[in-house]
Amino acid sequence: MTIDAHHHFWRYDPVEYGWIPDEASMLRRDFLPRHLEREIEAAGVSGVVSVQARQTLGETRALLAMARRHDFILGVVGWVPLVDPGVAGILERFAEEPGLKACRHVLQEEPDDDYMLGTAFNRGIRAVTAAGLVYDILIFERHLPQTIRFVDRHPEQDFVLDHIGKPRIRDGSFSDWNRRIRDLARRPRIRCKMSGLATEAAWGGWTEEQFLPYLDTVLEAFGPDRLMFGSDWPVSLPAVGYGRWVEVVRRYVSTLAPGERRRILSGTAIETYGLDPAGPRTGA
Repeated sequence: MTIDAHHHFWRYDPVEYGWIPDEASMLRRDFLPRHLEREIEAAGVSGVVSVQARQTLGETRALLAMARRHDFILGVVGWVPLVDPGVAGILERFAEEPGLKACRHVLQEEPDDDYMLGTAFNRGIRAVTAAGLVYDILIFERHLPQTIRFVDRHPEQDFVLDHIGKPRIRDGSFSDWNRRIRDLARRPRIRCKMSGLATEAAWGGWTEEQFLPYLDTVLEAFGPDRLMFGSDWPVSLPAVGYGRWVEVVRRYVSTLAPGERRRILSGTAIETYGLDPAGPRTGA
């Protein structure tokens, strides 16, 4: 079994998705469940976790509605206004939504690199902990020092690091990321997604060998029990096709013991997000 623990849906709007650069203009269209379903069937992926791409409650509700309609969507990483003083009440209103597994804020786009250390944001994370949800961390490599301090403030919270912390692969940067990611991995309640590497490399010019030092590092630092596969579809498409990235990761883990492969390809995601691959969802 393979579970894709990180992908996105959207109905394209040039204002809401103004972050899409000209060189990724292929992303300026709709990406909906019917499009992803074709990809996962071809790649032999059993189910997915849908992750927010817009910072609105409407986005979270839309993803949850999709999960109710499509059995292959096993869970949702949504957005809530974490700095809102009423965030605990907002989370309470989502308590009846079994599909909501985690929350995420687009920290990498905040002008203040220390945003995650702010009082209001950390109050919001405490509400996430109280609600029993996971928190996905989306950062660039430069945010790793702040991330370590942030995670240390919440020893009872389960975290997932998206895209192995976005190392600067296209620049050949490795040593600082390597040191900091190993430090972060010493915190036992953080997991890591093996996703986003091709996007951080030179589009159209990367090789699998180029990824090996980064993949080896997270495998050694987190171990299979805290690693999970993710595609980052469709954001990844300018750099790599869906099926190709599935092949890259499957090839990388092919030399591991069967149990270790299962953890990375499905088990860690199932455990972390409380997924039920066999359980049907209900709804319209």
